[in-house]
Amino acid sequence: MKTDIEVAQEAELLPIKDVVKTIGLCEDDIEYYGKYKAKITEDAIRSLEDKKDGKLILVTAINPTPAGEGKTTTTVGLGQAFGLLGKSSIIALREPSLGPCFGIKGGAAGGGMSQVVPMEDLNLHFTGDFHAITAANNLCAALLDNHIHQGNECRIDSRKIIWKRCLDINDRALRNIVVGLGRVTDGFVREDHFVITVASEVMAVLCLSKDLKDLKERLARMVVAYDMDGKPVTAKDIKAVGAMAALLKDALRPNFIQTLEHTPAIVHGGPFANIAHGCNSVRATRTALKLADYVITEAGFGADLGAEKFFDIKCRQADLKPDAAVLVATVRAFKYNGGVAKENLKHENLQALKRGIVNLEKHIDNIQKYGVPVVVALNSFITDTKAETDFVKEFCEDHGCEFALSRVWENGGEGGRELAEKVIKTIEEKPSDFRPLYEADLPIMDKISTIAKEIYGADGVTYTADAKAAIDQLEAQGYGNLPICMAKTQYSLSDDPKKLGRPEDFTVTVRDAYVCAGAGFVVALTGSIMTMPGLSATPTAYSIDVDETGRISGLF
Repeated sequence: MKTDIEVAQEAELLPIKDVVKTIGLCEDDIEYYGKYKAKITEDAIRSLEDKKDGKLILVTAINPTPAGEGKTTTTVGLGQAFGLLGKSSIIALREPSLGPCFGIKGGAAGGGMSQVVPMEDLNLHFTGDFHAITAANNLCAALLDNHIHQGNECRIDSRKIIWKRCLDINDRALRNIVVGLGRVTDGFVREDHFVITVASEVMAVLCLSKDLKDLKERLARMVVAYDMDGKPVTAKDIKAVGAMAALLKDALRPNFIQTLEHTPAIVHGGPFANIAHGCNSVRATRTALKLADYVITEAGFGADLGAEKFFDIKCRQADLKPDAAVLVATVRAFKYNGGVAKENLKHENLQALKRGIVNLEKHIDNIQKYGVPVVVALNSFITDTKAETDFVKEFCEDHGCEFALSRVWENGGEGGRELAEKVIKTIEEKPSDFRPLYEADLPIMDKISTIAKEIYGADGVTYTADAKAAIDQLEAQGYGNLPICMAKTQYSLSDDPKKLGRPEDFTVTVRDAYVCAGAGFVVALTGSIMTMPGLSATPTAYSIDVDETGRISGLF
C-alpha cells in the first residue's frame, strides 16, 4: 500500500494558472510561487467585493484520539465530491505547522486519495508565511528589549513584559529562558519565554485581518508590556507596527493550490485550536465565498475547541454565517472513548461503542446550540462492522442530523459523494439560524462559565488567584467586552486529557488569562495546557529524510 507522500509525489498536477481558471480567475490575478503554488493579488481580491457569497460549510470533529479521525482528509474529499457532482466548490484550509510535522501528529494535507498538493511544499516551508510571522513577532520582541536598553521612554516595567518570542518548532527548552546575560551592552537581564509560532498573537492577527489597513490597526493594539503604573504598552508605543507590517505584507495574501483531483484549495494561516483560535484566515474564507457556490472549511481539533472558536470568534468578527457543519467521527474513536485500548480497536465491540458515542452526542448538541444543522460523517475503516455502522447511523438520525459514510481516503471524491449529497440536502432543507453562544459584552467570567458549562458540560469554573487578578485587571483596562479564546486540552471535553467520552461532575480550572488586543479576544489558560509544545520520545522527525535526488520521504 502506498504512503500518503508516495501518492502525492506520483500525482499529475495541473499548472496553478489552469486551476484558478476554473473559478473565474486569470493569470494576472495570481502571483506565482513556483508552477503549482500561487498567491492571489490584492487587485483580484478587491475586484470580488461585490460578488454574492456562496454557502459556507464547516468541517469539525469529535475529540481527537490516537486512532485518528481524518478531519482534513474528509474536508478535502468532500470538496472533491462537490466537483464530481458538478458543483462549484473551493476548499479553505489552514497551513500546517512545522511543530506537529516534526513532532507526533504529522502534516495537515489530508491523506490517501484526498490530499492537497504539492504535499511536501505545504508541510514544510510552503510560501514562507510562517517564517514571515515568526520574523515579525521576533522583530517586535527585539524592538521591545531595545526600547528598554535605549532609555525606556515608555517606562516599561521589565517584570511585566508579556510579549514572547516564537519559533515554529516544538522545543520545550525554550518555554522559560533568561535573556540579556553578559555585558551591559547586551541588554537587561530578565526572564523571557517562547511560544510556538501558531500560538502567537501575530498569527491570530494575520488570520483575523480584513486587509492591510486592518492588519496595521490590529498590530498597533497588541499589548507587549505594562508600564510602572500598570498601564498597557502597545506595539504602536514602541514603534514596531510599520516594520512588522512590511514583513507581513505578502503573507497576508491567501495561497492557492489544488487537490489530487484538481479542486481549488485556498490554504492560509494556521493558528492551533487548543492554544489559539484554530481557523484559517478570514481573507481566505471571504475570498473563497466570492469565488465558489460552496466553500468547505475546517476548524482545528474537536468541536469543543475549533468549532466553538470558529463560531464565537471568527464568525463574530468577520460577520460569517455558516450554512452547515460536518462532524467527523470514526467507530474506532468511539470504542477508544468507550475504554478499548488502541491495539484492540479493530474488533467489533458494540458495548464500548455505546459507551463512547456519548462524545459524539455532546458535540452534536453543541453545534445545534449555534443554530447550525449537522451532518455526521463516519470515516469508514475496513475493520468497521455493519452492526457498528448501523448503530451509529440510527444514533445520528435519532439526534436530528443527517448521516453519511465517508470513504474519501480510499476513493477520493467518489468516496465522499454520499456525504456531499447529504450536505447539499441539509443546506436546502434545514436553513441555518446561526447565532453565537454568548453576548460579547458579558463579564469575562460569565463568558468563560458559559463555554465551560454549555460546551464542555462542566459543573462550573474554578479560578486561581492569579487568574482572578488578571481578569480583574483586563476588565479595568477595558478589555472585558472581547470574546474568549479558551486554551484547553484537545483530548477531552474537560481540561483533563484523561477524561474521555462525555465527562460529568467536573469543574474547569482557569489558571491565568491575558489579552490579545490585536486579535480581539481574551485567552483563558486552563489545566496544564502549554503554548510551546515539546517533542515526544520518538518524534516524526526521526523518520523524515531526503535522498540525493531531493526526494523527501517520511512526511505524512
